[in-house]
Amino acid sequence: MPDVELIVAGGTVVTPSGRVRADIAVDGGIIRSIDARGLTASRVVDASGLFVMPGGVDTHVHLMDPGSTDREDFPTGTAAAAAAGVTTIIEHSHGTPVRTVEDLAGKREYLKGRSQIDYALAAHAWPGITDVDALWNAGVAFFKVFTCTTHGVPGHTAAALKDHLDATVRAGAVSLIHCEDESLTESAEQLLKSQGRTDAGLLPEWRSLTAELVAVAQASLLVRRSGARATVAHVSNKEAASYIAAERIRGAQIAAEACPQYFLLRESEVHDHGTLRKFTPPARARIEADEIEMWRLLREGVLTHMSSDHAPSTLAQKDGEMWDVHFGLPGIDSTMSILLDAASRGHLSYEDITRVYSEAPAKQYGLWPRKGRLAVGADADLILVDPTATRTLRNEDVISKAGWTPFAGRTVTGRVLETFSRGVTVARDGVPVQAGEGRFVAGAGAKG
Repeated sequence: MPDVELIVAGGTVVTPSGRVRADIAVDGGIIRSIDARGLTASRVVDASGLFVMPGGVDTHVHLMDPGSTDREDFPTGTAAAAAAGVTTIIEHSHGTPVRTVEDLAGKREYLKGRSQIDYALAAHAWPGITDVDALWNAGVAFFKVFTCTTHGVPGHTAAALKDHLDATVRAGAVSLIHCEDESLTESAEQLLKSQGRTDAGLLPEWRSLTAELVAVAQASLLVRRSGARATVAHVSNKEAASYIAAERIRGAQIAAEACPQYFLLRESEVHDHGTLRKFTPPARARIEADEIEMWRLLREGVLTHMSSDHAPSTLAQKDGEMWDVHFGLPGIDSTMSILLDAASRGHLSYEDITRVYSEAPAKQYGLWPRKGRLAVGADADLILVDPTATRTLRNEDVISKAGWTPFAGRTVTGRVLETFSRGVTVARDGVPVQAGEGRFVAGAGAKG
């Protein structure tokens, strides 16, 4: 009788603290040992020459399910995540937002059997009427808060945001804040429409850097003054990051989320790609030095973690007027690849990747120590990585229902060869191999 179900043998185990050649033993979906010498297993996977890393924990994902499943659904979106090396997501859908305990219960019931990997769920904060305590105790991972009306979700004024943050302090909850100042985006929209503007170049004027900076500065200050815990979503540039860092020095418990589009895409691309670059805040980088600075901020922890902000629409759904088409980009298929390539180019270490795309997001949203680490007692969510393999990102290889990637044509180094969810292989060589049995993971405040 074998001692355990699985041994991943001969690989180099990479964690935020370093690398070690080790054999990982897995049984019952849990890591039982990082030194499997002398143990026998029903299955042995040879990881010689490969990195063994924790699966990605992507904490900003929109799968539109239930709701706009023509854009994305859980079966397809989580299959794409598994193939890319992501083993846990936190999802929230703007079209059918979770606003009550009943909404959460209904969504959990609906999603049974629909996810290939484990998932947590976020709630949306509605100005003045969100029952923070009840939802937090029911197991949401965080509260999504907008400071400007977007995707049909109303924005919070400074007073409403303060009230929400005060409520999260009482509950012990955490928030993810989308920062753009509504008075500035609204006035810019009115001006641009009065001028008859429909060209692609209206986007960075409409969703301006100034609007983002005003909201980031205000939210960061309110987080500090309230004593709340929060993350600023999709920080687009170094100046926004500087406001967060300054309040953090003053004592704010505030994280800063990074997304690949703010590193690799350029502001000017909107003129060539039009609505395929409609996301908000929009791309800010103008030259390579801007990208290099963003990687430095991520490497040094000013930007605390990476997420995809996967918000897909198909090419057909993106074919329309700039004012009318959906905001958002697909990203779950590509984010791990972008990080591995960044390590090959010297912007990050592989240890950094395990910190920014596994450990830090898991800790920020209460999924640690079960998720985001390779250690005895943690879920056996791990990936095998060939750091030398190269490939070119192509629309044809995208598994997401979006069917395209803004990074098409980019050659990347580093590839996920196998993905394990609780010890079960769910993807191999970038292809889902079987239906997973993803489970709901309750947030830190869950009771019962």
